[in-house]
Amino acid sequence: MTETPTVWTDAAAVLFDLDGVLTPTAIVHERAWQELFDGYLAENGHSDSYRESDYFDFIDGKPRFDGVRDFLASRGIVLPEGPLDDDPVNPTVQGLGNRKNRIFNDIVQSRGVEPYEGSVQFIHAAVEQGLKLAVVSSSRNAPAVLKAAGLSGFFPVVVDGQVASEQGLPGKPHPATFHFAAELLGVPAEDCIVVEDAVSGVQAGSAGNFRAVIGVDRGAGRATLLKAGATFVVDDLKELL
Repeated sequence: MTETPTVWTDAAAVLFDLDGVLTPTAIVHERAWQELFDGYLAENGHSDSYRESDYFDFIDGKPRFDGVRDFLASRGIVLPEGPLDDDPVNPTVQGLGNRKNRIFNDIVQSRGVEPYEGSVQFIHAAVEQGLKLAVVSSSRNAPAVLKAAGLSGFFPVVVDGQVASEQGLPGKPHPATFHFAAELLGVPAEDCIVVEDAVSGVQAGSAGNFRAVIGVDRGAGRATLLKAGATFVVDDLKELL
């Protein structure tokens, strides 16, 4: 590809999203969100049921509780926040978010995690180029998913939802979590490549003055990712090797 040399040249680090970029856990998240909201809407008599497009329109790439709020807002539903550790059975923003997390972890533990082969090849190529690597994920489960996928050793820096909360960082589409990862790596933002599959993540990369934003189309759509600010879009990272 003609873009590949341009991307590698003078870059010092690659900041990867996790779900949908390195591992197919975005599919697990989609399934967990659908199970959560199908159940909640049915239990509460809402006729406007959950649709596949809702994941990409209101949830994908965002911190979990933001996803809950934004989906509920799309249905005109306002719930109390509840405490951060609210019981998953409670009808609150935090309760529903924690219920979704429980569903997600049950699926991961029962089925395991297999990373995308092309992404693993890309990681090895980046290491051979001497680039520093980090994962920047809205998920609070990122360390567990990386471990399950056998990828933990490649990423000395992981900025996930838990780290963002502890540091008071706004989630994607704000670029703060990517900037924090670059800071921890000791690399200026303009020398970092962002790799994202979600619209909100691409928007974050585009807003953050990074060297390039590689969009990986796992369902959001090539045109949509380009409109969000991707430098270019591939179907799989192996296309760049």
